[in-house]
Formats: sequence, C-alpha cells, structure tokens
Amino acid sequence: MTTSTEWAEGLLNFDQERYLRIQSAAIARGRELGDALAQRQRAGSLEEVVFLGTGGAGILMEPALRLAGRHLSLPVQLRHPAEEVVGQGAFGPGSAVVIPSLSGTTKESIAVLQQAKAQGAWIAVLTAHADSPLATAADLTLVNEEAADDSSSESFYLQSLLGIAGLAAQSDDWGPAASLADRLANLPERLVAVKTAYENQAADAAAFLAARDYYVVTAAGYAWPAAHYYAMCILEEMQWIRTRPVHAAHFFHGTLELMEPGVPLVVIAGRDETRPLTDRVIDFSRTVTDHVLVIDAADADLGELPGEVSAVLTPVVVAALLERVSAHLEVLRDHPLTTRRYYRRMAY
Repeated sequence: MTTSTEWAEGLLNFDQERYLRIQSAAIARGRELGDALAQRQRAGSLEEVVFLGTGGAGILMEPALRLAGRHLSLPVQLRHPAEEVVGQGAFGPGSAVVIPSLSGTTKESIAVLQQAKAQGAWIAVLTAHADSPLATAADLTLVNEEAADDSSSESFYLQSLLGIAGLAAQSDDWGPAASLADRLANLPERLVAVKTAYENQAADAAAFLAARDYYVVTAAGYAWPAAHYYAMCILEEMQWIRTRPVHAAHFFHGTLELMEPGVPLVVIAGRDETRPLTDRVIDFSRTVTDHVLVIDAADADLGELPGEVSAVLTPVVVAALLERVSAHLEVLRDHPLTTRRYYRRMAY
C-alpha cells in the first residue's frame, strides 16, 4: 500500500495523483503491447501468445485469456512458469511470451524467460523496474514505474487486456478493440470516482473481513480472477486470513456443504453474462447464514462505455473497489499489508 499521507475526497491513505499516473501509464503500456503483437502478426511471425505469470501475476492475466478465447482465432495460453521450467515447456520463434512481474525479480519467471529465449521466443515483460533481471533480458520491456501492490492489479489487467485488443483490432475479431485504448482515456478518473463513492461501503466490508479468520470467496466470469487474486494474495498472503476461493460454477458441487449458520461468504458479483451464477450462490447462502458480503461491480459508474466493454473491465473495477477495502482492513487489524513471515524473508 502507498505510504503517502495524502487523501483524495476523504479516501483513507490514498494518493490520487499517483493513482492517476499509474493507471494512465498502464493504458499507454497496454497500447504499446497491442501494437507490438499486432506488428508481429502482420509480419507473419506470430503463431501463439503465451502469458507466463507466477502466482498472483499469472492470475491477473486470466481476463485477457478469457477475452482472447472469445474473440481471437490465434492460440493464446496462460501457463505456469514453474511448471514450464520443470517440464521443459516448448516455445519457438512464433511464440510471443508475455511475462508480468512487478519486481522483475521473480525467480521462476527469470528461469522460464531464459528457457523461452533459448528456444527463439519473443519476450515482452510487464514490470515496474526497468533495471530488473526480467526487464533487461526482454525484447520489449513495458515499465509502469510507480506501480506497487496497491495499484498493480488494475495496471496488469489493463496492459494485458489492451494487448489482446491490439490483436483483435488487427483482424476485426472484436468490434470495440480498435478504439479501446481511446475509450479508456478517462478511465483512471472514473476509477477514482468509483473508489470515492465506495469508501463508506469499503469500511463496512473491511469490518466484515476483520471479524473472522476464515472466508469462502466466490465469483464467476471476468470477476473470478479478481476474487481469486484477492483471496490468495491479499487475504492470505498480506493479512494471514484463511480463505476458500471457489468459482461460482463449482460452488454447488462441494463447497455448499460448508455453509451453515455463522460461516462467512464473500461474493464478488460481476458485470457480464455470468451474473446468474453468483446470484444463485447469494440466494442459497442467505437461507443458511447471515454472514454474506456482496461486492458488486455493477454498482460502479463507468460512464458511456458500451456494455461489452464494461463487462471486460469488471476485474479492473473490482480491483479498484477491493483496494479501498484493503486500506481499511490493514488499519482495523493493525496488520500492514507489507508484513510477511516467509515470503521473500527466507529461502524456500
């Protein structure tokens, strides 16, 4: 989280100008990624796109993978660097490998970059540090230098989504693709307004999350990666709160049996066609527990954006809302988000 003492519109521990710079830079870097991928496609040197993110950074690539699966004929994959290294994953000159790493020092990502590069792959790295090992070894390095844990989710979502939009625009596979970056020009300001409108609810949500040490967390569609990321990387890693993240499509195939009076459930409700899946979970769960927190991306005002664009931006909106929850949560629990027991504290 930012250590700035600046406040924006009454927001706790939030530096508005810094946030605007970071997300504006994310849109610019995303446009650059899309242009670079499209250029390789026009040159006939692109056979596949492979996202290789370690841990949470990989989860943040999932919305782009979903967008690609719906609108591109070009193969697009999301693979785990650690698995690729031990399994000797195959890459080639037609592979465009995109590696997100905020620090640029993630050891599994460095190893897979070296492996992919040795096999002739073209490498793009999304990072905050231009002098990091990943950044200096890439063919294209996209730096958002002010991005940090409190703002990297939106940044990575936007960069990867705009990268795929660049390819979709090349083949007219998705109508809004060609103008997407232009349509998002005022999105950072919109997100600040979204945060401001949500601040009181964020404080209430933080109080809900501070009350217990175990939560079931669910979502679907474009909201699912944001829910999964928050459960694993924020609640578990940064707050040491145990979670059971489960996709809403799987909720009624196991997890429903955990629900009983007092069991707390967090539902991230999205803006796309999968909304009935989370509504079903909400309706059922409220019959057996009164501890249900719903964070609804559909309540956010994104202006005049087309519905299909708003749906794709669901994880960006959710990340913006959840950052506000985190700002209050670390204060309520007296547990700074930077506190770790093991992560980057010891060899493992």
